[in-house]
Amino acid sequence: MSKIEIFDPAMCCPTGLCGVGVDSELLRVSTTINTLVKKGVKVIRYGLSSEPQAFVNNKIVNEYLMKDEVEVLPITVVDGVVVKTKKYPTDEEFAAWAGLSSEEIATVPAPNKKTGGGCCDGGDCC
Repeated sequence: MSKIEIFDPAMCCPTGLCGVGVDSELLRVSTTINTLVKKGVKVIRYGLSSEPQAFVNNKIVNEYLMKDEVEVLPITVVDGVVVKTKKYPTDEEFAAWAGLSSEEIATVPAPNKKTGGGCCDGGDCC
């Protein structure tokens, strides 16, 4: 199994799941990471606000930041190699890197205002 590291942009908290408006993509990533960790996959997430030294210490990530600045974040590193920048990995990418099937890490999609569901039901989310 691979070691997956995610270098997040500056956020208000380590997962970005705080505040009034929760970003559904951050919720998906957080849920997927929790599932992977429960299955024994080593996933480490570093936040620029909370752990800036990790960005300095990782020479490859530091080079990306020096070249493209914070617009390059998030950066995903698998076994020491940058595999994705500017976007979070898909569930399929996470599964492939972890040596699992997509079904093993399937996450429940967040409710969508347009399609209804959850507390939104076509109106404002609670």
